[in-house]
Amino acid sequence: MTLRRVLLWTCGVVLGAAVLAGPARAETLADALADAYVNSGLLEQNRALLRAADEDVAQAVANLRPIIDWTADIRRDFSRVRSAGITRTATDTTGNLGIVGSLLLYDFGRSDFLTEAAKETVLATRETLRSVEQAVLLTAVQAYMNVIRNREFVSLRRNNLRLLQEELRAARDRFEVGEVTRTDVAQAEAAVALAQSGLAVAEGDLARAIEEFREAVGRAPGDLRAPGDLTHLGGDVAAAKAAAMQRHPDILEAQRNVTAAGLNLRAAAAARRPTLSLTGRLSDGEDLSGSDFSRSGSVALELRGPIYQGGRLTSLERQARAQRDQRLAQLHLAGLQVKQDVGNAFANLRAARAGREANREAVRAARVAFEGTREEAKLGARTTLDVLDAEQDLLDAEANLISANADVVIAAYSVLASLGDLTARDLGLTVQTYDPAAYYDLVKDAPVPSSPRGRKLDRVLRALGKN
Repeated sequence: MTLRRVLLWTCGVVLGAAVLAGPARAETLADALADAYVNSGLLEQNRALLRAADEDVAQAVANLRPIIDWTADIRRDFSRVRSAGITRTATDTTGNLGIVGSLLLYDFGRSDFLTEAAKETVLATRETLRSVEQAVLLTAVQAYMNVIRNREFVSLRRNNLRLLQEELRAARDRFEVGEVTRTDVAQAEAAVALAQSGLAVAEGDLARAIEEFREAVGRAPGDLRAPGDLTHLGGDVAAAKAAAMQRHPDILEAQRNVTAAGLNLRAAAAARRPTLSLTGRLSDGEDLSGSDFSRSGSVALELRGPIYQGGRLTSLERQARAQRDQRLAQLHLAGLQVKQDVGNAFANLRAARAGREANREAVRAARVAFEGTREEAKLGARTTLDVLDAEQDLLDAEANLISANADVVIAAYSVLASLGDLTARDLGLTVQTYDPAAYYDLVKDAPVPSSPRGRKLDRVLRALGKN
């Protein structure tokens, strides 16, 4: 095979592979948000906290069920008796094995209050998880747009440096023929040096933005595609505030916490009342030094109530009342904060959109001014400094427009977060969303390991351990 044929064959293979591979797919904001949702350690941490809260319900339910314990002991008895000048000693070793059971029959609703309070705490913790999810996704949006922003800054700075280097070469050529002075050349040289410094700063900012993206999303950024504006976000702030008060996770969490605190207060008051329990005991005993054997058992109804505990119970009730009041105040503050966040988010969005339009006009005007100044400089009507100043104005306007575009996207998603709508489910991300009720449904009845539900729960726990 000749060298020509080898080269043609190699080119054909390369071109064929390129056609099969097709163009590289640009990464979208939805892709980054999906990865942030999957890779977030903060979400995993709060999911574990939710599972811990689920177990509080199981423990509260278990308190209403029979409690059965086994007991075992070996006892050594000895005695020494002196009577009428005669000393007698005796020893006896016995072993006992028993089963003790008890069942709470009635406690004026205290256990029921605690169970319902635990359920409300679970629901509040679910809202906390949803709030954390919003924070994770908003951070990913900011990281995504900051990478785009800084990449465009770097590209802008590189183009600006290239143009300035051309201006410098032109100034030197014109200096050689006597059209400009040495001062014009020095001004061009200074502009190039400043552009090189600006490029280095932009590249450093881009490196930091990439690291922030890696932390927020869980991987390095690819070829990011700028997202469009969320034009459906209207300007009815009053309606938005009302909607946020109905569905924002911070509000729902605070409401659940108020309900749980009220139930805990009722449980603290019920703790001062008596409890009625059924107890049973069965015991086998054997004299290990002989052949004696005994079996005994008992069943009893036990009514028990506090008389004096040093003021502990009344203190617990006062504490529960104070915690209820704190939760009520927290709900009020959460409402104020959510309304303020909605108002701020819409104001920022309006300002960002207005700023973007103004910067677009600024870029258009600065480009016309730069091109005109450069042409006038060729005719001798403008100096090199005039051209450099006009080019700097255009650079600043383009940089401001890049930032304005990124700010509009971040502001739009901040509005979604203020409304409580920035979740994987609300955004329709192509990701398997976490079901907060799945683990709860397995543990809410406090299953024992040998039951079917207990075995299923064990498989779930092993899967969580592998992750």
